[in-house]
This record gives sequence, C-alpha cells and structure tokens, in this order.
Amino acid sequence: MPDIILKNNKVIPLPYNSRIIEAYLKFINKYYPDLDIYDLLKYAGMTAYEVEDHGHWFSQEQVDRFYYRLEEKSGDKNIAREAGRYMASSEASGEVKYYFLGLMGLMNAYKMVAKASVSLTKSTKFQVNPINENTIEIIVSPLLNIHEKEYQCENRIGMFEAIAELVKTNIPKIEHTECIFKGGDVCRYNISWAQSSTKLIRKIRNILIPVFLFPSFLSVFNFDIAPPVSVGVMASVTMFLLSSQYIFYKDKKQLLSALETSSRSPEKWIEQIDKNYNNNLLSFEIGQVISKHTSIDDVLTSVVQISEKRLDFDRGAIFLSDKDEKKLSFRAGFGYIDEYLKILEDVVFHINKANSRGVFIKSYNEQIPYLVNNIGLVEKDLSPKSLKFSKSIGSHAFICCPIVYEGKSLGIIVADNINSKRNLTQSDLSLFMGIASSIGNSLKTAELFELKEKQFKSTFEVLASSIDARDTLTAGHSESVAEYSVEICKKMGLDTEYTEVVRLAALFHDYGKIAIPDSILKKEGPLTDNEYIEIQSHAKKTRELLEKITFEGSYQKIPKIAGAHHEHMDGSGYPDGLIGTEIPLGARIIAVADYFEALTAKRHYRSPMSIYSAVTQLILASGDHLDEEIVNIFVTFLENKHDIKLGTPPLAV
Repeated sequence: MPDIILKNNKVIPLPYNSRIIEAYLKFINKYYPDLDIYDLLKYAGMTAYEVEDHGHWFSQEQVDRFYYRLEEKSGDKNIAREAGRYMASSEASGEVKYYFLGLMGLMNAYKMVAKASVSLTKSTKFQVNPINENTIEIIVSPLLNIHEKEYQCENRIGMFEAIAELVKTNIPKIEHTECIFKGGDVCRYNISWAQSSTKLIRKIRNILIPVFLFPSFLSVFNFDIAPPVSVGVMASVTMFLLSSQYIFYKDKKQLLSALETSSRSPEKWIEQIDKNYNNNLLSFEIGQVISKHTSIDDVLTSVVQISEKRLDFDRGAIFLSDKDEKKLSFRAGFGYIDEYLKILEDVVFHINKANSRGVFIKSYNEQIPYLVNNIGLVEKDLSPKSLKFSKSIGSHAFICCPIVYEGKSLGIIVADNINSKRNLTQSDLSLFMGIASSIGNSLKTAELFELKEKQFKSTFEVLASSIDARDTLTAGHSESVAEYSVEICKKMGLDTEYTEVVRLAALFHDYGKIAIPDSILKKEGPLTDNEYIEIQSHAKKTRELLEKITFEGSYQKIPKIAGAHHEHMDGSGYPDGLIGTEIPLGARIIAVADYFEALTAKRHYRSPMSIYSAVTQLILASGDHLDEEIVNIFVTFLENKHDIKLGTPPLAV
C-alpha cells in the first residue's frame, strides 16, 4: 500500500496505519455498542476491508472525519482520551504484550511504546528522555508536514496513563509543558510517578549494611564497643533483617503476580495458536477447492463441507446473485434443520430494488461485511420482510460478508451461532472476509469453466446433429442412444463427470458415417460385402476424426470410447477386436444403447421391432456380443420406465 496518494494533482500523505482505526472500533464495540461503526467508516471514506488490512494507511483528513463523526454521535468530548487509554490497555494490547510490559518496568515500557509508534503513525516522531528514575520526558515532533489535531494529543495522554496501569503503577502525573496546538514547536510531556515503597526500603537497607558491618569489623580485632554502640548495632541488625524480610515478601508477591499472569498467558497462546492453525488449514483446504472443482455446485458443496468441519459456527449459508443481478438466492448451507432449510430455499432477496434495506442487501450492494451480536440493535435498519426472515430461522447474532471478485459482488456468505451462544468477534469477521475472497475466486473460476464447457458442448452437439441431418429416417438416433447411455450410467452409479463423457461420446458414436457415401448409407436393399466393410469403417473413422479435436481432462477419453462401440465381448467386433474389459466401459454402455435403439427404430431395410422383441435380441446378444451386466441393468430400466415385465422367456417376437 503506498504511503501517499494523488488528489487534485497534489501529494496527500497517508500517515496513519489501519490498526489505529481498528483499535478505535474495538473501543466503540465495547463502550458504545449502539453506534453504527459502518456509518463512521463511510463518513470518513474508509471501508471495513481497509481497516482489516494492516498494510493499509489512512490520511489525516480521513482520520479527522472519523474522529469528529465519533465525537458527534457519542456526544462525548473526552472520547479521544478514553480511546487512548483503551488502546494501551491489556484488553486491546493482548496477553503477550501485557505480560512483557508488566515485567520491564514503567521507564522501559514507555521507551518500547515510543519505538513501536513508528509502525502505527508517520505523522510524528517520539523521543524519550529519562530525567531520573521516576521521571521521563517524551517529545512528539510533527513530520511530513502533517497537521495533527488537538484530539490526537489527548489520545496520546490517555495512552500514557494506561501504560502505567499495565505495569501496575498508579496513574502517573503528566505535565503537558509544551503543545503544538498552543504555539509550541513540539508536544512535550513530563511524566513522573511515585517511587515504590519497596525501592525506598531497599535504599534504607543498603545504607544500614555498612553501619552493621563496621561494628562487626571492630569486634574481629577485639576492639571494645561501648554499650550504646552495641544497642545501635542490634537496632541496625534488626532493621536490616526486617527490611530484608519485607523486601523479600514484596518481591515474592510481585513474582507470584507475574507468574500468575504468565500462567494464564500460555493457555491463551495455545488457544490462539490452535485457532490460527485451524483457520490456516481452512484457508488451505478452500484454496484446494479452486484447483479440484470446475462446477459451481461442486465448489459450493465442498466449501460448505470444509466450513462445517473447520469453522466454529453452528450454521452457515451461501447466497448467490442470479445472472441478471436482480436477486440473491440460497445455494448451499450447513447446520440448518429441515424447517429452516425450507425457509432458506424459498426466500429471495431483491438486490435491485431501491427500498430494499436488509443487511444482506447492503452487504452485497455496498461490499461491506457486517458483524451483528444483537439483531435487536439493527431492527430499525431492516425491512419487515428481512426482520421476519431473521426471526423465522431463529437468528440472534450473525456475520455477513460479501463475496467479491475483481470489484464485482457475486453473493454473500453468512454464519451464526444458535446453540453455542458464543459471541462473534472481529477475528471471526476477518476470517470470514478471507474465506469470502477465496470463494469469490473459486466461483469465478468455475463460472468461466462452465461457460467454456457450455460453449464446447453446444458446438459439439451441433456437429453431432450433422450426422443425423444426412438422413431424415435416422434423425434423432444419436440423441436417443445418448439418453439411454446416461440412464445406464445413472443406474450403475457412475459419477457425473464420467456420465457426461459417455453422453458426448454417444452423441458422436456414428460421426465417422459422415465419410460414408449416401449410396451405401441410405441403401434400402442388402449390402454387398465391400459395402458392409465400408459401413464398418465408420467406427475407426469416428475415432480418427475425434482425435483431431483437442479434448481436455476426462474428455480425452471420448475418441476411444466412441470409436469402440462396435467391439464385442468375445473379440469378434471391430475395428480392433478388443476382448471383454479391454473395451472401455463407456463403449460397452453405448453398445447396448445403440443396439436397442437400432432395433426399435425404422430403417431403410426393415421395420422397427417391438420392445419385447428388441429385449429378446439384447438378451440373446449378451455375453458374447454385449456386456451381460449392462444388458441386465438396461432391461431393468426399461421395465421400470414402461411398467412391464421383460427379459423372462417366453417373449413375444
């Protein structure tokens, strides 16, 4: 992300990292939950995406507009200082930072924060000057010709106060001796804090050590010590021991406190590490979906399955827009009972109507994510229909993220908790935004592939129809063979992809006949031996012609399957004399469908057979000519389709 932008041919620096605004949003969610944070962002010219991106930077103008809108909506003139205190608090800083700040002491804590400031703002430079062990001077100098506002000064003071609390020190005394907003060149802060009782007692004890050691030294050399001196020595010894005991007690208490903090921290670290691992695994698995699936439905199914397994949500749903971008419809989901699932499948959200104002519609149209932990807070923003829908599926809190690809909205992804009652967090929202981005990429990839495949199939089917167009008597033969082949594939439980390969191969199984002269192809009388050999050549020609087409993936099997539909199980077929399972499964399926369709259709040289006679011929041809198992499956299909009993002798011929 650049550090500057051009506006009206002027260089506008971007000095404020998005984490500053992110901390403000956490503060608002905690102390001002009724405020509409997306109204603040929109007014400031910011988006939730930019805030979540820690590599993004905002201009002074954007930060000013955000703050003044916040001050206006909250009605709190001191909100900058309150926000500053929150930003430096243990809650906002996290357990790890809290633990280490607590160990390093206040002086070092201020030094560390000053060094860290460069990663958050480029508008100012922090300089830390220790005055004595209880006093520090912090000088904040403006940079980049950025004109900060007075609220930012108050924000810093709040942070300085909160840092002292992190280190378990009373609120320090902060003197703002020089201020940019009152004519100064810099903002100068003198921060002092009371010396701890432990340090004072340790000093007294250290003073007593030589008092105690000197009389002991004299006694070693047998010097007589006056009684008053002896009493003084005893008093010194007593004070030394008591002070040491007190210091030991305080040090132990502080150590136990630090240990208590550190004992809690690993649990949170482990919990966070586990959560991060799970989230990374989720992103990886969804990324894998992109490379494995080329169908939108398959992509959605896989994403939902992975999300149900990996996400810490009770329910989730994906809604996609239609081709005309007029409505959002439910496409996939998990965790919903049948009653709620039926509601989701029936509901439609109109995205092109001016009066549509539901969260789903706003998220889609404005490409803004929403985190709602209390649906009651947004009821006023919902249309009656949206409110009724939310209540009908029992939703109380939810996350909604737009699915976007290259600036265009494709749909939304939604998740909520109804059983676990776990509060949704900003980290949940961040995770969902990443998932939505991956889904957008995978959906677009699948959409482009489906479009390409649709164009390919339509071209393929037009070519296939050119075969039947040569002879009106056999018109529709290839389509019928393809339909029968698909039904056999379904009954055999073959997957959708292979079934489609078989369907296309069936459409083209006679494509080689395009090279057979009409005098032979349409001959009404018996064929000569040479003419029969010419007719048989269509199988080989089919394969050779189809091999000239560049097929991809599973479709590469089409030429071999289509060209082998006249092979016989006993090896007596053509063109290659394949035996049994040497014949591709798809070709064995097409052979059965082709055999039956040819028998039941009118030809130049004979009338069509009845279904009973055709089935009889099928059964007689099974085993040596046709695959017996496929014949049985096809006969069962015909029985169910026509509600008759076939395949049991004697049959009417």
